[in-house]
Amino acid sequence: MASSTTNSPMQSDLRLGWIGLGSMGNAMATNIHKHLTSQGRQPLRFFNRTASRGDALEALGGTRCQDIAQVANESEIIFISASDDKAVESIIEQILSLGDGVAGKIVADTTTIHPDTTKALSLKLREKGAEFAAIPVFGATPTAEEGKLLVAFAGSTAVYEKVSPFLRGVIAREVFVVGEEPEKATLLKATGNFLMAGLMQLVAEGHVFAEKTGLGSATLEKLLALVFGDVAHSDSVRMTTGVYAPGRDGAPWSDLDLGIKDVGHGIDCAAQAGVELKVANTALENLRKAKKWSEENGGRKLDSSSLYGVVRQDAGLDFRTDLVKKRDGDE
Repeated sequence: MASSTTNSPMQSDLRLGWIGLGSMGNAMATNIHKHLTSQGRQPLRFFNRTASRGDALEALGGTRCQDIAQVANESEIIFISASDDKAVESIIEQILSLGDGVAGKIVADTTTIHPDTTKALSLKLREKGAEFAAIPVFGATPTAEEGKLLVAFAGSTAVYEKVSPFLRGVIAREVFVVGEEPEKATLLKATGNFLMAGLMQLVAEGHVFAEKTGLGSATLEKLLALVFGDVAHSDSVRMTTGVYAPGRDGAPWSDLDLGIKDVGHGIDCAAQAGVELKVANTALENLRKAKKWSEENGGRKLDSSSLYGVVRQDAGLDFRTDLVKKRDGDE
């Protein structure tokens, strides 16, 4: 499958809708809307449960819809960006409430959900004559804002031809076509998530080791950049710059709760296949401990890299680095 750089007359008439404007969803929706307007096409239709989240997109010319049914009714391609399986299931049920009106529509879900959920939702939509593609994304909010995510696509070739012009070069730096079964894309995402969690655990341990031995975080971070690549270096930066524990009014790059959910899906998929993910289980345990720390500290928002704080505590250090304490006004 190859993406097209030009739009056919049929493609140029497609109306696009977007449901879900969290930090990732808002970034992707904004980039798609800007692309549409640059092509002289109809603005992106959108809906978000918390209406104020759509104010910025509306100010750019996006079309606010009153509910999910309106987005679905007025769009040929409907993108979803939600928090978890239950949210996506609820959205799909509301789309299906159109009855015969759902036939011929394409639903493209960017959410990280369990492959079993993806498979079940795909079957429901196909029974009503609609098409479904799973397009989970790799990358945090800053990457989404830059339009440089990695998208994993799984769905039919016909759907890919219609959806791909809004992926590479719009929300993504690259599209990884996994196959025709939508659940294969979310299985790949689940795999990527437990690998990422394991790497994050190792980077956190490395930083605590560097601090306690006197090697120093700056030295380790340079090594990570030179030898272990962008992903390990990015994890390191999230720890050394305090992103792992955002300021009390700050926002995480990647929410802790979503990280717990995502790694849990990977571990469950592995268990179904008879595989034990020991490193991923350690990372998940520490993510859950970070959640407990959050709850004990006023429900403070934490990044998925906050397992670093737990590794610090296990080594006799404070959950917060001196930089975080100073930023919080405690020093």
